Amino acid sequence: MRDPEGLAPEMAVPNVAYFLMTQMDGSRSSVDLQNVFSKQFQGASVTVQEIDALIEQLDEAFLLRNNRYEKQLKEHQAAFLNSSTRPAAHAGLSYPDDASALRAMINGFFDEGPGRPHGQKTEPLKALIAPHIDFNRGGPCFAWAYKALAESPPPDLFVVLGTGNSARQPFVMSRKDFETPFGVLKADRDIINQIAEIAPLDVFADEFAHKEEHAIEFQAVFLKYLYPDQEIPFIPILCGSFHEMVEGKDMPESASVVADFMSGLKKVLDASGKRICFIAGVDLSHVGQHFGDAGILSDEFVVDIESVDQELIAKAVAGDANGYFDVVIRECDRTRVCGTSSIYTMLKTMDTGKGELLKYDHIVDQDTQQMVSFVSMAFY
Repeated sequence: MRDPEGLAPEMAVPNVAYFLMTQMDGSRSSVDLQNVFSKQFQGASVTVQEIDALIEQLDEAFLLRNNRYEKQLKEHQAAFLNSSTRPAAHAGLSYPDDASALRAMINGFFDEGPGRPHGQKTEPLKALIAPHIDFNRGGPCFAWAYKALAESPPPDLFVVLGTGNSARQPFVMSRKDFETPFGVLKADRDIINQIAEIAPLDVFADEFAHKEEHAIEFQAVFLKYLYPDQEIPFIPILCGSFHEMVEGKDMPESASVVADFMSGLKKVLDASGKRICFIAGVDLSHVGQHFGDAGILSDEFVVDIESVDQELIAKAVAGDANGYFDVVIRECDRTRVCGTSSIYTMLKTMDTGKGELLKYDHIVDQDTQQMVSFVSMAFY
């Protein structure tokens, strides 16, 4: 179990304890939970004392929504919001917190993938699509995207659009610099403030969502890996879910808050006179029983998912944001693309450019019955 708010430590719990946790909705006493358990697991029993002990453990870990949890959350939020930097939340967990060890890891991703960057093209990159899957599974695919960036002239500003899994609104920004083991990636606060001034929503209202989200953090790590001694600033934007538009079979721009934010973002970036490079930190399909699908990950099922992924990639290569979203609508998002809002926003906001598929890959784990796909793409 992982707590997206970062209050509780990552932990594993037994199945029976997890079942009891799902029944703790605030309406049941310990005796009620005991009765529910007996019905669910016929022939097994649990004592009220054992349930009370579990409740005490959950309370200690801030996994119960009560006054103690609310107080801790407010203190946690205040500490984050009052800081000028966003700590590297996943350093030492998803990747080494030591710069030398991390550089060796990323060097290995290039060696295993596209090779080390060399030379430089004259044509600047307008945008990248890069994974946000954990480095151990998707590292070489990251390298394909960042090799293309390393071999292009450095931009003046990066706009990083990351999947906001816990974001409660379509767009969430932050003025914070992002810490990495390679140094701090500076936020362009002037441009961020200009965007915030004309945005149709309070883009900082849900800023706490940035604290644990890894989609932008992983891109920040690669950017400082490439430019450890250059101060190229960035704009971090978490993109929330567009699922309501998928269900309504409407383009995201049918929602005025989405249309107005994207037009405002483009207006400010165009007026800045800066050479912009967008980066969408996204993954594609998330399927299998692990994610709620009924069937097993058969070869036929995997091929079917790959075909949907390739359709989405083709629309992105063509710069066709509406065509991309049409595929998601047609599929009713059954492949659970983790990056639709970021990719759509990027395609709509960037100047039209030609896309190039650099690498498509996926991880299929038969033991846990899950498949996750991801991609690296460059736009010139």
